[in-house]
Amino acid sequence: MHEHVTDPYVKKAQLDGYRSRAAYKLLEIDKRDHLFRPGMTVVDLGAAPGSWCQVAVQKTGRQGRVLAIDLLPVASMPGVDSLQGDFTEPETVAWLEEKLKSGRVDLVLSDMSPNISGIMLSDQARQYELCEYALDFAANWLKPDGVFLVKVFQGVGFEEFRAQVRQAFEQVLIRKPEASRDRSNEVYLLGRRPVATQVGET
Repeated sequence: MHEHVTDPYVKKAQLDGYRSRAAYKLLEIDKRDHLFRPGMTVVDLGAAPGSWCQVAVQKTGRQGRVLAIDLLPVASMPGVDSLQGDFTEPETVAWLEEKLKSGRVDLVLSDMSPNISGIMLSDQARQYELCEYALDFAANWLKPDGVFLVKVFQGVGFEEFRAQVRQAFEQVLIRKPEASRDRSNEVYLLGRRPVATQVGET
């Protein structure tokens, strides 16, 4: 609690009107890697409470489109179409695909994390299961110049998943934003230009 209250990014988020400090992780990566363009279609997986959606709306402008999914509700905001649901369930993916209507996606963001059990190996396995779902969606729905950004945790399963991302994208980078807490082993894998885009196939 003390760490949260004294966190400069928490204070900055309150001043800037972001729903969480996570906004600055995405802003920092975007500043370096230029993720966003006006008019993009963005899919945000694990979106609650919605700070990444806020950034996406700001960066893509009025012509942009943001689709968001999370197990928790994402409070309504202009420019975002959201669903409270489990991305690993077929009906949730079907909602997303119906919204896209076979149109391709410019950017897939995944900040998904499992409910933590405290059993490290189990939690890591569940985390990478979610990452694989996100990767599968991105590989099938991104445009040829599309971008995939996914949160991962270094440790068991990291190298294996990074190898999967390398198979799916021409370029793969690792990013550790300054806004990530030092004690956290989270990093972000950034994939550019999917090797193959097969819309609608899973």
